[in-house]
Amino acid sequence: MKELNMLVWITQLGMGVAMPLVGFIWLGIWLKNRFSLGAWCVILFCVIGLITAFDGLKVSLKTMERLDKSKKKNKKKEITGVSFNDHD
Repeated sequence: MKELNMLVWITQLGMGVAMPLVGFIWLGIWLKNRFSLGAWCVILFCVIGLITAFDGLKVSLKTMERLDKSKKKNKKKEITGVSFNDHD
């Protein structure tokens, strides 16, 4: 089950990085061809795609790190048991 969960996060990471980049490049090329704009349009959308891809990478890595920390915290709690102040 752990491997399947990691596969989901790796897929999410890949999609979060690749799709904005490809989508914005495609949009820039389409706008250039549709409205006869210059190459600046494609370059602008490439930069926007890189920024959104980087943000997607950052968000995915933060989420994966947070999940890893919570798993380690829960595992440590299971090992040490419940202390006097930890029970409900």
